Amino acid sequence: MTVSLDDNSPVPPYEQVRSSLARQISDRTLPVGTKLPTVRKLAADLGIAPNTIARAYRELEEAGLIETRGRAGSFVGASGDESKQRARQAAADYASITRKLGIGHAEALAIVAAALESQ
Repeated sequence: MTVSLDDNSPVPPYEQVRSSLARQISDRTLPVGTKLPTVRKLAADLGIAPNTIARAYRELEEAGLIETRGRAGSFVGASGDESKQRARQAAADYASITRKLGIGHAEALAIVAAALESQ
């Protein structure tokens, strides 16, 4: 597991940590069941406040990518695979609807991009 922070980035540190871990979980660099460092350990390693790591972990848990098992720690969860499958199905449904409505590929992608940016 590799997480690094860019001090010059406008992206907040918690988001840099969250997105780095999410990417590693998505590409299976961190497979299901992998134990993550404790909040304090990762915070110390990165030289940032524990609350920053806690927020990143909390958002990953809310997204179903990790699970916290009390004193046992935080682990890469299996529901991340389920989340991806649900997203793929939603994308397929969206593609079908836009085709039926006569919306072109570029416009359909622009609609998705706008929706993602507004979140």
